[in-house]
Amino acid sequence: MNTAFGIDFGGTGIKGAPVDLAVGDFAAERVRIRTPEPSTPAAVAQIFVELLERFPDRDGPVGVTVPGVVRHGVVHSAANIDPAWIGTDADAVFTEATGRDVHVVNDADAAGLAEVRYGAAAGRRGLVILTTLGTGIGTALLYDGVLVPNSELGHLEIDGHDAESRAANSARTREELSWEQWAQRLTRYYRTLERLFSPDLFVVGGGVSKEAASFLPLLDLSTEIIPATLRNRAGVVGAALYAAESADRAVR
Repeated sequence: MNTAFGIDFGGTGIKGAPVDLAVGDFAAERVRIRTPEPSTPAAVAQIFVELLERFPDRDGPVGVTVPGVVRHGVVHSAANIDPAWIGTDADAVFTEATGRDVHVVNDADAAGLAEVRYGAAAGRRGLVILTTLGTGIGTALLYDGVLVPNSELGHLEIDGHDAESRAANSARTREELSWEQWAQRLTRYYRTLERLFSPDLFVVGGGVSKEAASFLPLLDLSTEIIPATLRNRAGVVGAALYAAESADRAVR
């Protein structure tokens, strides 16, 4: 399968585009629509219908990122979206609404898939841990390119605190930390991941990855750590890839 459609659904915006899976990039210009309020599954499904109608010549499976834990298409948590999502079989809701084969995936997991297949970690073997440093800390675990979903390692308890409450980029801005001060917290966080998982590579995503030169060299780690390269394309690309691979498994 050479193409699929990716939708990156977040608390403020819904972005979608067809994706050329041979190269891991948009096959047409991305469209962005504001997330409806309230962002219930039914309201979001209607936005997806409108979004897909803008690409009438694009068929194939559809992948959707959700900022929450997703198990077998069912959403089990809701970060920055309507609590009505919890317990919703999003795969079923969106498949029925759009008439397309829809597969839902956690947003950090989608970014991890994209970076391992097409981005900073392409061709890397072993255990790769992607972290997105933003409002919270999203994580994705991938071993030899295979996703282990819903890792949620931003919620590890470190020094008596939820890790993301002290090490996310939002903590840096909220507390007006210098890069050096934030790097100390990040070093503590990533060393904890090293001790628990012994990864081969860390990949750092999120908007602050654009500033990687300001803080990555300050980290004192044993593991190689590099910035993500797909940035704001990772969600759409990873969602499309996840949908294509899920559809392929379903027909085997």
